[in-house]
Amino acid sequence: MNTQATVSTERVDDVPLLFGHMQRLDLARIVDNHFIPHGNHQGLSLGQLAMVWLAHILSRADHRLNRVAPWAASLQTTINAFVDAPLRATDLTDDRLADVLRYLSDDEAWAAFESDLNGHLLRVYDLESETVRLDSTTASGYWQVSEDGLFQFGHSKDHRPDLPQVKVMLALLDPLGMPVAVDVVPGQRNDEPLYLPIIARMRASLGRSGLLYVGDGKQGAILNRATMQRNGDYYLNPLGLVQLPAVAVDDLITHALAHQSLIAVSRPNADGEIILNEDGTPVVHAEAWETSVELTETVDGEPVTWTERRIVVRSTAMQQAQTHALERRLDAAIAALADLLVARQGKPRITTPEQANVAIAAILKHHQVEGLVDVRLDAEAHTRTIRGYRGSATRDETTYTMTLHVSRNEAAITEAITRMGWRVYVTNRSAEHLSITQVVLAYRDQYRAEHPMSRLKGTPLSLRPVYLSREDHVTGLIRLLTIGLRVLSLLEYGIRSSLAREPDA
Repeated sequence: MNTQATVSTERVDDVPLLFGHMQRLDLARIVDNHFIPHGNHQGLSLGQLAMVWLAHILSRADHRLNRVAPWAASLQTTINAFVDAPLRATDLTDDRLADVLRYLSDDEAWAAFESDLNGHLLRVYDLESETVRLDSTTASGYWQVSEDGLFQFGHSKDHRPDLPQVKVMLALLDPLGMPVAVDVVPGQRNDEPLYLPIIARMRASLGRSGLLYVGDGKQGAILNRATMQRNGDYYLNPLGLVQLPAVAVDDLITHALAHQSLIAVSRPNADGEIILNEDGTPVVHAEAWETSVELTETVDGEPVTWTERRIVVRSTAMQQAQTHALERRLDAAIAALADLLVARQGKPRITTPEQANVAIAAILKHHQVEGLVDVRLDAEAHTRTIRGYRGSATRDETTYTMTLHVSRNEAAITEAITRMGWRVYVTNRSAEHLSITQVVLAYRDQYRAEHPMSRLKGTPLSLRPVYLSREDHVTGLIRLLTIGLRVLSLLEYGIRSSLAREPDA
């Protein structure tokens, strides 16, 4: 008896690769070990559900709950090859997926899970790194603000100050950009107090101290630096004007300029070779000078004293950008001064030298070129007598003929340019273990923290826009997406390692 075969076709795309990679990470087992569902839970385990959902997010760049079930229905055979039991229609409902987020929002269980996952990943991939990069971002949504809730108004990195937001703090393993710790906090929180808690969790998760933590100026709060010194950790970050006043920065720049032999820093290319100019000399990306200071700060009632290295760095690219900006301001200021005394319909007239001097000062201040443009005002007074009319007294009226002479103060401009492009970096790592060149290049690689942030908020993890309204669901979603970020980072790392082992074509 002849039977007709039924052929079904599924477009699998990258789904088998993602599932296979997550199985290598042992993701489902580690999730199930730390997040225990209700006793009546049936069907796929939380770990299996998380794995299926992450495959959808990474493949479709969409975290919406109601899109997962239709997607899975079109890949039934493929998914069933990677899960422990056949996929049921009720496994991927909105309620089931919301349960995953609710369990992931448990802080205590998440900390244990994150520590277990990190230990497993470092062993499987034999990852060793001396550097961790710290950075924060925000995610906005159309949420209801409550007094002590997660959703709050604050400084928005999405440029949406009109929307409530949450703040996400990430610790990323260098150079992979793989998250090893994440904190989700209310959106109005300052960044400064967020560094020490995530560093403490990093120390506990990795089971070691003595790592170099690279962050921005907000990591540089004196209490943060002192606490890291006390705990045997190392820091590297620039100092902003809050930590180091402008007068102190200017003094450091003066000392750096007094040294004729600044250390030239050249950045190697992807092959580790120094980039050369046409004449064969290395391309200099920065110049640096170093000094050190003794600091003492009280941490938990006990004084901490240490030697801090301060590296004063002039970036060639930053100096060029600031020089171009200065030239634009100079041109705009000179044009505004040239137009100051020109009479025009609808334009307020300047009739006295006093008014002219006030306007000149305002123009120079607005364009930030005080002392860089020489302005001389020539005013010739003319007095005439106005005869009284119908009982009014006769009076004298003085008018002025005014001329402006404007020129650039080239000596002052040259001096200002020499003081452009400077930043002050600080570290407690010794020069034997972190040279001036390594300090400069380590911070210039801070883009490695920005790239994972972009992936988290954009394609493929697509945190924005957030469609969820409950605080625990949003916390769980952010944590789920950081697991996806780990998957992506390690997948790329594995591919790069494989390609590196391939012989050249």
